Amino acid sequence: MSLPLDAFIDRAQRLFVLTGAGCSTASGIPDYRDAAGQWKRTPPVTYQAFMGEAATRQRYWARSLLGWPRFGFAQPNGTHQALAALQAAGKLRTLLTQNVDGLHQRAGSTHVIDLHGRLDQVRCMGCGERSDRQDLQLRLLAANPGWEALTAGIAPDGDADLETDFGAFVVPDCIRCGALLKPDVVFFGENVPRERVEQAYAELQQADAMLVVGSSLMVYSGFRFVQAAVKAGLPVAALNRGVTRADELLVFKDERDCAQALSRWLQPAASQPAAAKV
Repeated sequence: MSLPLDAFIDRAQRLFVLTGAGCSTASGIPDYRDAAGQWKRTPPVTYQAFMGEAATRQRYWARSLLGWPRFGFAQPNGTHQALAALQAAGKLRTLLTQNVDGLHQRAGSTHVIDLHGRLDQVRCMGCGERSDRQDLQLRLLAANPGWEALTAGIAPDGDADLETDFGAFVVPDCIRCGALLKPDVVFFGENVPRERVEQAYAELQQADAMLVVGSSLMVYSGFRFVQAAVKAGLPVAALNRGVTRADELLVFKDERDCAQALSRWLQPAASQPAAAKV
């Protein structure tokens, strides 16, 4: 007898998948919340604090200097690979991810909407120019010799768990215009770009079912797509350990390990995923 998740995916012809931090924990990237949906750690920096406080930017980029290499080295796990296989087989139409790690793309998924942006890019808040995060890493290292030798554990946003005096840390500005630089991700308190949201809604309208993988949906930017799916009459299921904000809207929830639950669709990779730029 097939499990509910197997039957749900088998019935779908145009599956819309929304993924969250639980997809990447097996790749060594910590998640944010526990099984009860509560914060495991201090909430991430807000957009308002980052933009308004030089001390907050010093703290963020110092921690990012330490966390970026390990974040960049992270490799796709079975969950990413199974979802890529589902897409290659024509079962999965659109993959909308709340993650900023790019691991779905490294696993071979080609139609991915990065709802909250990508951490491997940096945006100038003055001229708008985007640049590679690794280029900024080299500038951070050059401007702050000795910081790379500090020891700290990796944190969910590619930064690190480090508490020290950040007052002497030098934060480089945009080479082109001198304005401040920000990771090209959506911070708490910042709006997701409208065109990105509209693209996701348009794709959802073409789907016949929605599957949530590894997300508690506690953040409204992801939860709203479940609301929209239910309003449109689409069945919605979740593969997630613990409570989700959408529990009352789901046709069922599977609390198994994501990679284990999706292993039926996991195909042997023809080659190893491309190495990250670090």
